[in-house]
Amino acid sequence: MLNVGDNAPEFNVPDQSGNPVTLSGLRGKAVVLFFYPKADTPGCTVEACAFRDSQTHFETENAVLLGISGDSSDAQAKFADKFGFKYPLLADTEHSVAEAYGVWVEKSMYGKTYMGIDRTTFVIDPNGKLSHIFRKVKPEGHADEVLAAIREAGGGEAGK
Repeated sequence: MLNVGDNAPEFNVPDQSGNPVTLSGLRGKAVVLFFYPKADTPGCTVEACAFRDSQTHFETENAVLLGISGDSSDAQAKFADKFGFKYPLLADTEHSVAEAYGVWVEKSMYGKTYMGIDRTTFVIDPNGKLSHIFRKVKPEGHADEVLAAIREAGGGEAGK
């Protein structure tokens, strides 16, 4: 399990347009990497829209937003287009990033168990270290909680 202060695992996955996104390519900025279970579902939509509505505040703090789920680039593109997201949605179809971050877990619903993404947000500092980890996220109010944590930590100071 990852902890605050650990190096954030590197990744290379496509966004909703099929363009590769790497963590190392974002050095110098704080990165908000929020894992959500499935595009265009109620809780995920609430969470992603709250980040959308706060995006300029995150940018003021030199932070970039990245949403990520196991959905395909096409599904992420439809989700982004439907709700006007201006930040990348990453397609972790092989669950390699979710596994590296420890959020690909056994879940259960209606008595059936299955593997899925545990809604979790990681804030990665400009040097690639984990500065905050939000587990068992409740979508309502989460974007504000993350923004407050980034402001308290001084934002993504490098590169300002």
